[in-house]
Amino acid sequence: MSEKKRFLLRLDPELYKVLEKWAADEFRSVNAQIEFLLKMSAKKAGRYKENGNGTVKRG
Repeated sequence: MSEKKRFLLRLDPELYKVLEKWAADEFRSVNAQIEFLLKMSAKKAGRYKENGNGTVKRG
């Protein structure tokens, strides 16, 4: 498994509270919840496609 990219993300405190509660409801960390939501959004937009083995198809 490749190392994940790290970057700083600033969020509105109210949005963070919403994400924190949502993550807890789904037994995830806030970080994992944000990654999950971003991945789902990218899939819905047709910009993120996985191969059968879980790797991402590129360009």
